[in-house]
Amino acid sequence: MDGVYRWQRHIYDATRKYYLLGRDGLIADLDPPTGGTVLEIGCGTGRNLIAVGKAWPAATLHGVDISEAMLATARASVVKAGMGDRITLAQGDACGFDARALFGRATFDRVFISYALSMIPDWEAALRQAARCVAPGGRLEIVDFGQQERLPALWKRALFGWLGAFHVAPRAGLRAAVERLAQDVGGVAQSRALYRGYAVRGGLIRAEA
Repeated sequence: MDGVYRWQRHIYDATRKYYLLGRDGLIADLDPPTGGTVLEIGCGTGRNLIAVGKAWPAATLHGVDISEAMLATARASVVKAGMGDRITLAQGDACGFDARALFGRATFDRVFISYALSMIPDWEAALRQAARCVAPGGRLEIVDFGQQERLPALWKRALFGWLGAFHVAPRAGLRAAVERLAQDVGGVAQSRALYRGYAVRGGLIRAEA
């Protein structure tokens, strides 16, 4: 991944803002408890974590990403935003990392994944890992490409073809996987289509201990 992002990281945020829709709505809805903890899996350049920090100034923030190149950009952005004391970043594989070893804690009040599952080959393993990081009573929030179900078929073919050139694959089984995962961990699943199916918001609320 470092090879992919070594140069892309410099223009990543400027280009992605036009088509990674739904990220800011997810951030606005996070609503962590006062003094709560937030983890982003696949934090990339740190753009989302900085936005969370601005929206929810009482939260402590954490981010994990497999690409050290992206994390280098994220660290610089976090310092520039004046959030070095609130955001902790670490390198790790979304499919399996030790949150306690990386961040000194195993679970978080809010865990979110923004447009990363469509880039992770074993995305269901990443989902399971994310659920393990959700504290009792906490939430997992996901936004990613949808199945374009209410958009023209030509649009879907063109978009999926373009995404495929960058090794991005919208996950048709995302909603079903979240529902299964919610049952496994004793939580409640939730999902909805955005922008006529362009994007999907999903996640789960974990039961109280």
